[in-house]
Amino acid sequence: MSVYSMTGFGKGESANKKWNVVVEIKTVNNRFKDFRFKMGSTLSSMEFDLRRQLEAQFKRGTFDVSVSYQKKQEAQSESNLDEAKVRQWVDLVTKALDGKIPLTASPVDFLRADFLKEEDSDKSQELAGPVTEAFQQAMKQLAVSRQNEGHSLVEKLLEHLAVYERLLVRNEELKNLYPDIMKDKLTAKLTEKMKDFQVDQGRLMQEVIFYLEKLEIDEEINRAKIHVAKLREVLSGSGEIGRQIDFLLQELGRETNTMGSKSAHMEISQNVVEMKVQLEKIREQALNLE
Repeated sequence: MSVYSMTGFGKGESANKKWNVVVEIKTVNNRFKDFRFKMGSTLSSMEFDLRRQLEAQFKRGTFDVSVSYQKKQEAQSESNLDEAKVRQWVDLVTKALDGKIPLTASPVDFLRADFLKEEDSDKSQELAGPVTEAFQQAMKQLAVSRQNEGHSLVEKLLEHLAVYERLLVRNEELKNLYPDIMKDKLTAKLTEKMKDFQVDQGRLMQEVIFYLEKLEIDEEINRAKIHVAKLREVLSGSGEIGRQIDFLLQELGRETNTMGSKSAHMEISQNVVEMKVQLEKIREQALNLE
């Protein structure tokens, strides 16, 4: 089983002795399922079955289904006269006249709608076969299209995730460097401010350490690593992964925001901004995945 995008297109064509049929199915993303059919009242009786086939094969998306048909050139010259109706009328009138009055009729008399075939009824029966065949072709093409698009999307998501992960690793390197820098700056600043006072160095260091502990981002980095590993696992899987990605992005966004708010290092802050950009790109493109 593969990962599928909700964006795709499929087309199918079929024909019988009388009709040429074309079916097109276009899909875009949707949290649920939505079906829109454009096929005319003649084929409305087929809509339920076609919808059922789509529901069985696809999980989510908006489906626009278009069915068009055209009578073949050689079939257009066929007569629409219903011979059974003509014979029935002749028999009925002949019997009523009982041979006392000769029956006279012109061919033009039988061009009235009363003597023509019930075209819509016949048409729907004639079209049922080619419509079904063309629809199944379109569904197969649509499945391939959504699968290919899903594969491309996953590759893009992994590219953005790789950028995020590289910045996360860099932040881990930086957070191990800046405590000493911050400690020296704080110590120097406090010593300067309080040079005229006797300073308890032990108490001073306690305050410095307490301040630095508030800036620690170890937990956020560790949790972000766990979420990144899980996201990679999901992206290498199959089936409906869109909602799983959305949940993991929420968790990553929370940890990333906390890193930014706690960090006192300029480069870490800059990295956090870019990490949030990458998460947003992943979120936007993941909306198209089932």
